[in-house]
Amino acid sequence: MSCVRHVAHAFLERQGLTTVFGNPGSNELPFLAGLGAGFRYVLGLHEGAVVGMADGYAQATGRPALVSLHAAAGSGNAMGALTNAVAARTPLVLVAGQQVRPAVGPEANLANTDAAALMKPLVGWAAEPACAGDVPRALAQAVFEARLRRRPAYLSVPYDDWAADADDNALEVLDRRVERAAVPSGEQARRLARQVASARRPALVLGGDIDADALFDDAVRLAERLGGPVWAAPSLFRLPFPNRHPLFCGVLPAGIAPVCEALEGHDLVLVLGAPVFRYHEHLPGRYLPRGTRLVQVTEDAAAAARAPVGEALVADPGAVIRLLTERLPSPAAPHDPGGAYRSVPAPAPGDGRRLHPEQVFAALRDALPEDTAYVVESTSTSASWWRQMDLRRPGSYYFPAAGGLGFGLPGAVGVAMAQPDRPVVAVVGDGSANYGITALWTAARYRVPLTVVLLRNGTYGALRWFSGLLGVPDAPGLDLPGMDFTRIAEGYGVPARHVEGPEELRAALAERPDGPRLIQVDTVLTAPS
Repeated sequence: MSCVRHVAHAFLERQGLTTVFGNPGSNELPFLAGLGAGFRYVLGLHEGAVVGMADGYAQATGRPALVSLHAAAGSGNAMGALTNAVAARTPLVLVAGQQVRPAVGPEANLANTDAAALMKPLVGWAAEPACAGDVPRALAQAVFEARLRRRPAYLSVPYDDWAADADDNALEVLDRRVERAAVPSGEQARRLARQVASARRPALVLGGDIDADALFDDAVRLAERLGGPVWAAPSLFRLPFPNRHPLFCGVLPAGIAPVCEALEGHDLVLVLGAPVFRYHEHLPGRYLPRGTRLVQVTEDAAAAARAPVGEALVADPGAVIRLLTERLPSPAAPHDPGGAYRSVPAPAPGDGRRLHPEQVFAALRDALPEDTAYVVESTSTSASWWRQMDLRRPGSYYFPAAGGLGFGLPGAVGVAMAQPDRPVVAVVGDGSANYGITALWTAARYRVPLTVVLLRNGTYGALRWFSGLLGVPDAPGLDLPGMDFTRIAEGYGVPARHVEGPEELRAALAERPDGPRLIQVDTVLTAPS
């Protein structure tokens, strides 16, 4: 433990942060030098793709992931992808290279005189240690901040710090442990149980945190105990409940007035593991129907503070779910857990040459195993997706949490690396694929077991829908003609093919390759909702 780098590597290894996602620059090389055999470095070709891969990996493992970034330019490249990680509450530890300390003040090339400010307020915490001796403690703080706040943390380190001598105090970080427990007090628990038990027609609204915190099955038990309708929160990035369960009503629309309309007739709305609410389209109206009370339970204090309506309890949703399941009286007519799930409608037809997205999703549903994990970034086909899919397992669905394009391909690579024994499929549109296309090289380089189903409709479909909603149908820049992703994929080393009919697609999906592959299919344009 003679130098700061050795202490840092030992601390990261003890914390389980041994997979490093990165795209190295000169300032990062001293940190990366001498990584032990227990570390794995995953190379991405662009910082946005690197962060997307780490985001998917951290979400799939449920643990913080480590990202190595370059100084200002590289960190700036990563910021678009970070918006998704922030919205998903993904714990990322971002360690960025800085120029040597004597070069920072004179603003030498690759120096950033205020590195922490560059990333604020996007990340939950950002810092640059005041001296080399403080690097191990600051690195530990970054890890604990990311884990406790469930948000990316950013640490900029001058590269000459890594070779500096480490004193005895630096070794103290190796045995540190920081934990959190957030269980409602006795009075809070009693009050919440009374509110739910006395409601005549309660409704549950579940957010992505339910799946991220491994509460999927617990939420099903609570819902079946209540016997009332269940919604997923708007702008969904993880699926918290089986989407064809007889109690499931779908994903709430992402507009104020439509949410109010959907919740009409409920005297209590219990929101678990979600902000209230992540709206998208500006469709103003009342937040809630008259006479409807809303109670939000979330670990995210900031989400509780900014909610425009209702009361909030900042607590562990898992503890609240278990508490309610134990304390609520059994319903007079309990829900039959073995009851039939809702059937899937026949998919809408295409136009002969092109498939309808519903045909594509029906093929995925029928041809792939039930435990397949889907990373979806085909934003114009969301309505078709939910009409056709039947997802009953935890961790089955990932979506860019902030709507920032570029998560789909890299995120799927990260999920597949985290769960190599589970089938993983990226469902990506031709518009969004270009934002993270370099992730294909990483998939090929590491032989990641991933299927990419690329829906090609030659346009930014979601933007076309929005142009109609906003009354600007003549907006330029919405068409994407002339792209063949089979050739692009093959250039990155990923085997690819173009399929033209439902049966050819199903046959292609039935094959079980031992590495990444891309299947391109032309689809008709549909509205996202």
